[in-house]
Amino acid sequence: MQYTTAYTSPIGDILLAADQTGLTGLWFEGARYFANGLDPEHTEQDLPVFRQTKQWLDIYFSGSIPDFMPPIHMIGSDFRQAVWQLLLEIPYGQTITYGALARKIEQQSVAVRMSAQAVGGAIAHNPICILIPCHRVVGTNGSLTGYAGGIQKKIKLLSLEKADLSGMFVPRTGTAL
Repeated sequence: MQYTTAYTSPIGDILLAADQTGLTGLWFEGARYFANGLDPEHTEQDLPVFRQTKQWLDIYFSGSIPDFMPPIHMIGSDFRQAVWQLLLEIPYGQTITYGALARKIEQQSVAVRMSAQAVGGAIAHNPICILIPCHRVVGTNGSLTGYAGGIQKKIKLLSLEKADLSGMFVPRTGTAL
């Protein structure tokens, strides 16, 4: 059984989902893949994991680094989980490229070659945004692409973390930040 609750962040409303193990979803309203994997039979309920997650988000959106992680329950293929686990290793305020993540996956597996596109697909389906920081992944050329919550939210999250956005740009417009 899955449970849900809502959280209002400074950059948009968020839906949280959890099961008995931990947080299973954190999606911005209107995001691509919104509530993907959410059990249709879910119930709105206040749970300790939701209180912990809201506390974590309050600290994060205040511009501080939370010193704890609510329990999370990553549900996905082994490949997706491996990619999401690597996302957890990206330090606050820093970025990494899709290609660099692909090379890390190659080092961890028997795969001879891993494409950045395959890694990008796994990242796009990350059901627990912000806590599993897919917003910290950028294109090789510094392009801010591929955030299911929208590029403007990605920019706001990276700015909140004081990430170095010099040289980064939004590819469709070519606008430098």
